[in-house]
Amino acid sequence: MKNILFLFLGAFSIIPSFSQVSKDSIPKAIDSLYREDQFYVGLTFHLLGNLPESVSQSGFSGGLHLGFIRDFPINKRRNIAIGAGLGWSINSYGQELFIGEDENSNTIFRNLNDPEVIYDTNRFSTQLVEVPLEFRWRTSTPESYKFWRVYTGFRLGYVYYFKSVFREGENRVVQTDVPELDRFRIGTTFTFGYKTFNFHVYYSLNPFFKDAQLNNSPLEITTFKLGLMFYIL
Repeated sequence: MKNILFLFLGAFSIIPSFSQVSKDSIPKAIDSLYREDQFYVGLTFHLLGNLPESVSQSGFSGGLHLGFIRDFPINKRRNIAIGAGLGWSINSYGQELFIGEDENSNTIFRNLNDPEVIYDTNRFSTQLVEVPLEFRWRTSTPESYKFWRVYTGFRLGYVYYFKSVFREGENRVVQTDVPELDRFRIGTTFTFGYKTFNFHVYYSLNPFFKDAQLNNSPLEITTFKLGLMFYIL
């Protein structure tokens, strides 16, 4: 988790200056067939949805997102386009859901919302390969990179790394292989803003776990991500 926070601070310090230099200080020839091919860096805060009544979110939950999106203009003015790309995402979620396994290697889901349970850490983290797909509208021109943008679409992902960590004193439980985890992720995205700084929203359309239950009720936790997206040409 400390690594994510360091990455957050580093990204906030270098992205604005780097983007300003790349866009404003370097003279460029006018290109009437320009594209908004862009690298992106996103920083998000996460809210968990569809939590069971006995489970609450706790601690900080956030993520870092990196990638490249290829721009395909679809009109003559080139201010409307389709974007498709490839990215990477790391996320951490703090909550009160214990994930373990019994002696038969079956997954155990249990809530920690109990005054008698005193623990130090309980969170799970994911790393994904993602494919962003966007419908893009902007006020850009071949002469200026200072413009308003509205991008909306979907983000497809695959969780190649999962880790759940529970610490209670000297007791430590780590799970990296959870059969109930739905490794294929899909969510809707909406990004709007001006120039470098843009607000970004992501809402997952499928829960983290499938065929999972907590106290004989379906466990259908989703996530809502809210943050900033930076674009670098």
